Amino acid sequence: MKKGSKFGLRVGILVFLSCGIGACSQGKKEEKTLAVNTGTEKAQTEGTTPKKPLSQEFKDYWYAGDAEITSYQLQQARYGELREGKAVLIYVTEPFLPDVQVKADGNNPTNIPVLKLNKTKKYLTGIYPYSIMSSTFYPVHDNQHALKSSLSVQEWCGHVYAQLNNREAFEFTSHSYFEGEADQNLSMDKAILENEIWNRIRINPQDLPVGKIEIIPALEYFRVQHNPIRAYTATASISTINGISSYSIVYENTERKLTIDFSATFPYEIESWEESFTSGYGPNAKTMVSKGSKLKTLKTPYWGQNSNKYLHLRDSLAL
Repeated sequence: MKKGSKFGLRVGILVFLSCGIGACSQGKKEEKTLAVNTGTEKAQTEGTTPKKPLSQEFKDYWYAGDAEITSYQLQQARYGELREGKAVLIYVTEPFLPDVQVKADGNNPTNIPVLKLNKTKKYLTGIYPYSIMSSTFYPVHDNQHALKSSLSVQEWCGHVYAQLNNREAFEFTSHSYFEGEADQNLSMDKAILENEIWNRIRINPQDLPVGKIEIIPALEYFRVQHNPIRAYTATASISTINGISSYSIVYENTERKLTIDFSATFPYEIESWEESFTSGYGPNAKTMVSKGSKLKTLKTPYWGQNSNKYLHLRDSLAL
């Protein structure tokens, strides 16, 4: 290879590496550019329904250059007992690459703008801790299913990772330390995702599905309950009292029920939730109710606030 060719190759590699590093490892100015969607993406994938227009208040709120972070007091049922903990919902808009299904590092005509939700739960089960995080990427134009949803669960016995990708079908991958669950890859027909409901509420709750529906419960439900992933028949309903709307999903042939309470006016903030399901095993199994109740909300570009001087912001979230 000629000297000039080697130099060009080195430069190309350096440029590629500098562009491929995520927002969590770059400087504050660059992080702000990469972490938040600019709202300029125009692409629409084939086979989707027409894009729903974005209101000016939506653009003003979600494209202001920061994320919305809300903390919750958590009561989580696990092993037949209620555990105290904290949950956090982090909403932010991002440009999304539809083919490889990851956040785009820059603007491109093929990008799809999404509202991403990172949802975390932390609680103790006796001596050891549980840490659960899910990520769901839902198009802001509310015209197709979530493009991707993933889950990780860590505790002292081991950890689990699951991912659902929206392609020609739903493609599901899971890795677990449990026998019989170790490595799974399967395709399934598309249906409403419980994971995407949390994003749809924030975008356009008037178009939430109601009545008899086919819905795939949260990835957390399948992994923690050790059930095979599939769609269930359920009945969904919505009601509003004193400025608070409640969206409920009651699953057939199971004890599972989910109710999400949110403000009835924009930006439709999540106020609380209740989730009932069977907890525990064998003779100790019983239907229990997990709850999340809002503590604090903060709008801030958190990806640029990783210095120790920002630790006080956790106090603002009661964390």
